[in-house]
Amino acid sequence: MKYLFIVQGEGHGHLTQALALEQILTARGHEIVEVLVGESPTTAELPPFFLSRIQAPVSRFFSPGIELKDDRKRGNLLRSALQAGRHLPRCMRSMRRLKQHIERSGADAVVNFYEVICGLTYLFLAPSVPQVCIAHQYLFLHPQFAFPLFSGRRRLRMLRFFTRLTCLEATECLALSFYPLPPDEKGAVHVVPPLLRSEVLNSRAAEGDYVHGYMLNAGFVEELLAWHKTHPQVRLQFYRRDPEALQAEQVDDTLVLLQPDGPSFLRSMAGCMAYATTAGFESVCEAIFLGKPVLMVPTHVEQECNAFDAARYGAGIISDSFDLSPLLDFVRDYRPHTEFPAWARSAGAAIAARLERVAALSVQQRKPGRPASSGHGWQPTGARV
Repeated sequence: MKYLFIVQGEGHGHLTQALALEQILTARGHEIVEVLVGESPTTAELPPFFLSRIQAPVSRFFSPGIELKDDRKRGNLLRSALQAGRHLPRCMRSMRRLKQHIERSGADAVVNFYEVICGLTYLFLAPSVPQVCIAHQYLFLHPQFAFPLFSGRRRLRMLRFFTRLTCLEATECLALSFYPLPPDEKGAVHVVPPLLRSEVLNSRAAEGDYVHGYMLNAGFVEELLAWHKTHPQVRLQFYRRDPEALQAEQVDDTLVLLQPDGPSFLRSMAGCMAYATTAGFESVCEAIFLGKPVLMVPTHVEQECNAFDAARYGAGIISDSFDLSPLLDFVRDYRPHTEFPAWARSAGAAIAARLERVAALSVQQRKPGRPASSGHGWQPTGARV
C-alpha cells in the first residue's frame, strides 16, 4: 500500500510521530510516497533529526501557526486567529496545492497528523483518497476524556472546535493515549497507543544526577536561569527551541542550553533523573516509557489538557513556571508505570492494522467495473467526524 503524510509543523511532536509511523509502515512492506509539512511565520526550519531520518521526499506548504504573547512563553488565541484571517488567500492556495499532491501521489490513503489545512481541503475540495487522522488531540473528542476545569469552558470549546476542523471528512480518527479506552464508534474515534520511534523503544534508561528539560518557547529561559541562580548545585541539561540561539551554550559548570537534536535529546532523556517540559504529549510519553518523572509547564490550552491527563495518570506534576523544586520533591516518591512500555510497544500493530484496512478498501473501490460511490469516491470505515 502507498501512503501520503500531511503533518502539522508546530513543535516536534507530530514530526516524531510521522517518523515513527514511517518506520512501522515501511517495515511492513508499505511505501510513504511523500511527506507534506505545514510551515507558518512562527515555525522554525525543520529540525535536522527529522530531515536526516525521514526516507520519503519532503515538501512544505503554508499553514497558520500559533502566535505568542509578548513574553514569548504562551500562545495567544486572538493573535493566532487574526493571523489566520490575514493569510486566508495563502491558506486557500495551500488547500489547492494539497489537493493536487493528493490526487497525483498515487497514495491509497492520506495520514493527517493534526494539520488544519488538510481537514479544510477535504471539506471544500473533496480529494478522492481517504483520510485517516492521527494525533493525541483526537482524545479530546472522546466522550470519556476528562478535561481540566481550570482551562475554562470557552477555551475548551475552541480547542474541540479546532480539533474537529483538522479531521473534517476523515474516515476515522486515531487518538494517541497514555492508556486504553473503548472506541467511540459514533464519532469514529479509536484510542491507540502513542507512536514512539524505534530509537526510543530500544533505549535503555539509566539513573542520572541531572534534570533534563525542553522549553518550547524561548521566553522560559529567564525563569530557568532565575531558579538555577538559587540552586547552582543541581545539574541541568535543557533544550530550547530558539533559532537565534547558539547550538550549545555552556552557561556554567552545571547548566547547558542546547538546540533540539534527536539522538542527543534522547540520550539526555534516558540518562536523567527527571524531566521538565512545556507539556508536549510526545516527549511526556518518552519520559513515561523510560521511567522518568515529569514537571509540565503548559503553554496553551491543548498542553493544559495533556498535563492534566498525564498528572491523573501519575506521570508527574503541573506548574505554571520552571521552578524545579517541586519536581525534585516528586522524584523521591515516584514509581515508574510498569504497564506503559507494553502498551507503547503495541502501537505498531494496532495502528498499521487500521491504516491497512482503510487503504485496502480504497484500492478495492477503485477497481475497474466497480460502481462509483458518491461524494469522495470512497466509503468511510466508520462515521465521519
